[in-house]
Amino acid sequence: MSTTTRIVRATPQQVWDVLADGWLYPLWVVGASRMREVDGHWPEPGARLHHSVGVWPLLIDDHTEVLEATPGSRLRLRAKAWPTGEAEVVLHLRARGADTEVVMEEDAVAGPGRLVPAPLRRLPLHWRNVEALRRLAFVAERRAQG
Repeated sequence: MSTTTRIVRATPQQVWDVLADGWLYPLWVVGASRMREVDGHWPEPGARLHHSVGVWPLLIDDHTEVLEATPGSRLRLRAKAWPTGEAEVVLHLRARGADTEVVMEEDAVAGPGRLVPAPLRRLPLHWRNVEALRRLAFVAERRAQG
């Protein structure tokens, strides 16, 4: 599993508001190219984001599903991007004064990515998630400045 942490200059609720707007997913998730649909009850458990991954014209349509959600503090997702496989992603939000510590945990759980030994999976996942949290911070911090 890869674990990546970043301090965001916004409250946990402000960060949660970005996560809770499924249409913003491609702004902060590295590899997500476009949104096709967001279930109306996102981010409740069972809700799905219908997205595409890749670069046009080589796009793959798939979805990400909420497994667990604790508003303002925790979001657990099952992200699919076949044929590469599926990953479980957990985002933890913790207040740190006026800021938020965001911890992102991710690992492959199905498909070809699961066949790669864990130590070899961690580094590219970490690099990707450093960028994802940087993008998430950009969105949340700019919205917080309002």
